[in-house]
Amino acid sequence: MDTKNPSAPPRAQSRTAGKNHPHRRPPAGVVHDNSRHTTRFTVIGNHLAQHAELSGLAIGLAVHIQSLPTGAPVDIKTLAARFPEGPTRIAAALRELETHGYLRRTRERVPGGRIVTRTVSRNQPGASPEDAAPAVRRTATDKPPPRKLLPAVPQPARPSPSLLKTAVDLLAGLRRADPRLFLSATDVEHLAPGVASWLERDLTPTDVRDALATNLPQEPLHRPAAFLAHRLAAQLPPPPPFRAPSPPPAVRHPLRNCDGCDRGFRGPEPGHCHDCRSAQEGLRPVC
Repeated sequence: MDTKNPSAPPRAQSRTAGKNHPHRRPPAGVVHDNSRHTTRFTVIGNHLAQHAELSGLAIGLAVHIQSLPTGAPVDIKTLAARFPEGPTRIAAALRELETHGYLRRTRERVPGGRIVTRTVSRNQPGASPEDAAPAVRRTATDKPPPRKLLPAVPQPARPSPSLLKTAVDLLAGLRRADPRLFLSATDVEHLAPGVASWLERDLTPTDVRDALATNLPQEPLHRPAAFLAHRLAAQLPPPPPFRAPSPPPAVRHPLRNCDGCDRGFRGPEPGHCHDCRSAQEGLRPVC
């Protein structure tokens, strides 16, 4: 009865938590049920998936763009057609990715003269030599770059509200003649006096519109307002020739009968004819 079992352990051995309950769920949080991908997958770094400053839309767009083949369109219009978010939110998300180095967009001129946007997607910002310099991030207090001043335009000699309104309507409608002549409200305000000065010189709105919107260069107009300002100043027509006012027409009085000799005469008031008035004044006798 008092014989000891030499093979029995001195005390009970505890198992590790993982071995005790290999499938026990955590009390809270996500539970992963993963399967290994073998085809059609994209490797995404946690620096993107768990980025602390990017919005969820920006992270989602970055994952989508990195999964696309080279050459796939990723412009705002294409992405807005693919996702329910509108162009404004998608444009803001793309700017986030540019700020943090996941996208680089540049404008280049192709051999045909057209301007296209080149987009480079980076799955790991900072890995290439082009990313050695830190990205410049604009804050709310940063001032936008100064806007280039437009060339001066002629000023009308006698500006009037109706004349300036006609000029504004003419400038706003130039984009119908050529989409490249799209002008902002600030551009129209600057150019309107120049158009008014043309209208003062006996030109019709159609004449001014044809002078501004025809014979345009074939290459893109990067600053249409500056181009129009140059035309308004360089091609300003001469003022119309001076026209002397016409003399007033001669007054033709009604025909009347003389009270003295009963002859007919023209005069502003009834009375005597010239001969009778002369006789009365003693200037010459009546025949």
